[in-house]
Amino acid sequence: MGRLAAAAVFSLTLAIGPTLAESTDIPEDTQTTGASGWPLPRFVSLKSDQVNLRTGPGTRYPVSWVYQRRHLPMEVIQETEDWRRVRDPDGTEGWVHRAMLSGQRMAVVIGRTSQILLRGPEPNADGVAEVEPRAIVKLLQCPLEGLHCRVEASRFQGWLPRIALWGVYPGEYVDR
Repeated sequence: MGRLAAAAVFSLTLAIGPTLAESTDIPEDTQTTGASGWPLPRFVSLKSDQVNLRTGPGTRYPVSWVYQRRHLPMEVIQETEDWRRVRDPDGTEGWVHRAMLSGQRMAVVIGRTSQILLRGPEPNADGVAEVEPRAIVKLLQCPLEGLHCRVEASRFQGWLPRIALWGVYPGEYVDR
């Protein structure tokens, strides 16, 4: 915590269960295009604080879970015209209506220990803040093949190791 002597410490926790699913490395040649015209798989986020996860693509299917965390990242793995089959950070899968999803890129901090939000993309950069496991952060930039991504957590901006984030693929380029 020495690098944080003058830095603010904050905690953004997320109650979605004890273990986060591992980030999936998706080779480009296995990507397909869904009914929306967007690639599959891809990451999106929840648009609302109340989102129903259903067992099938339609309102006639029962609700298996209700998410109560806006901005939670989801991985779209299949889609119909109006419904998206998604996977959450814990690996739970189900169907969500497209109106409940946003293209805003978010990520969840994975692991059991806090991550230091760095001032730059170098491992020895000064710390800006401490980010708790399971915190949701906004993805701002992930350079192609870069080891760190620039994120916003609360009112702080900085860099976190890509491997500490669920919501971005290894080697994926993000620039928002």
